[in-house]
Parts: sequence; structure tokens; C-alpha cells
Amino acid sequence: MSERFDFTGDELAPAYRAAVDAIEAGDLVVLPTDTVYGIAADAFKADAVQRLLDAKGRGRDMPPPVLISVVESLDALATDVPENGRKLAQEFWPGPLTLICHAQTSLMWDLGETQGTVALRVPDHENTRELLSRTGPLAVSSANKSGQPAALDVYDAEEQLAESVAVYLDGGQVTGGEPSTIVDITGDTPRVVRVGALSLEQLRAVVPEVSTEDDEPKPADETNPDEAEPDEAKPTEEPVAASNQDDENTTDPDARPAD
Repeated sequence: MSERFDFTGDELAPAYRAAVDAIEAGDLVVLPTDTVYGIAADAFKADAVQRLLDAKGRGRDMPPPVLISVVESLDALATDVPENGRKLAQEFWPGPLTLICHAQTSLMWDLGETQGTVALRVPDHENTRELLSRTGPLAVSSANKSGQPAALDVYDAEEQLAESVAVYLDGGQVTGGEPSTIVDITGDTPRVVRVGALSLEQLRAVVPEVSTEDDEPKPADETNPDEAEPDEAKPTEEPVAASNQDDENTTDPDARPAD
């Protein structure tokens, strides 16, 4: 049976204890972030991650991002992080920025069909970061059924996810409501996969070379580029739903963006 705990104020010990116990048991926890409510599982328990995907009704082709408590955890989970990616992390973490990185090959986890990448974020929510410091990295997707509106309070999440979640942390209405901006830093230059709470202008103020698909050269045989369909962000190329997360669009959170 699911339990709900107050996640505001000063008396948070019962909430932390219940959430940590649930995560350690491989169960799911709903928690607030600075964007939308998320559904969380231990990132290093494959069965827990699968339980998260099943609760949302989504497949392994849309693996969840991973939330961490501090910027310093970046190198523990990602490898070959470029200097421009570090600049973005230092400037916008904690905050609504998800970075797609090369995952450390030594890590024993199974987030889904990630093609060797991992999407990382440090949320700008003090209580949730404290929880992350106790649990370690959590796989987190938006707390809603696939294709449904993202939850902006714990009751929205409960209505959609019901008994599939062991612990609901009630942090009140989230003030963000806009999904995180997703940037892929696995290539030569950072590339925006989805514009969310952070604008392209904000990103380029820190790293001027940040690109979008609109900046990419067209194929040589493309005779009428104005009629070309925008490329889809393939699940095997980007390990997040327009996401997710924490992170998903509040009207159609699991729709893949045409970026």
C-alpha cells in the first residue's frame, strides 16, 4: 500500500526514512523537482528501473535520465566530458538543464537502450537533493502515465500512478512546470535536443558554440530544404524522452521532440 509524506517544513525525517527504505527495496518513489514531479528508482537496480518504465507504460527505447545531488558527481557517472559541457554544468546546475553524456563503461546499470550514454541533471530542489545524497543517483522520469500531462503536485501523480509507487513525497505545487532543456555533449559541439526552461540564448551566453539541428548542414542532394521534414530525435541517439524528467513536456510529456 502506498504512503504519502509531507516533504515541506522542518520535520522531514519520516519522509527521508521512508523514501530511502523504498529505494533500497527496489520500489518507486514520487518526488518534487524544480520542473515537474518525478517518479524515481535506484539507477543501479535494473528491476527497479524496469518497474519505473512499466508504471509509466513506456518501453526501454525511452530510458529515464539520472538525477544526482551535486555537480561533482558528473565525472563518477560520465566520461570524456568536454570543457564546454563542464561550463554548462557549472553555470546551470542545480537547475533545469539535462546533459546527455558518454556513460562510464564500468558502471553496472541498465537504464534501457541508451547506446552508451546517460542523461544527467542536478535538480534545483533542496530537499530532493538531500534525498539524492542519501540514496545515490536515481533514475527519474516525470510522474505520469505515458502521453498524459506531467504532474504538478503529488495528487496529480497519485491519480495516475496509484499503487505502482510505494512512497509519495508531497512538496506542494511545483513552481517550475516547464521541462528541462536537454543538451547533448557527446559530439564535437554541444547540441540542443530540446529547449525547455533554459533558452538557447542563455546557453550561448555561457558556451557560444552551442548548436541546434537548424544549424546543421543540409544533405548535398537536398534540392528544396524548405520542404524537408525535421529530423526526429531518435531514442537510440538521445537517452531521454523530451524529458522526461523531470522533465517532460507538461502537455504531452512523452512525445519525442522534432529537434
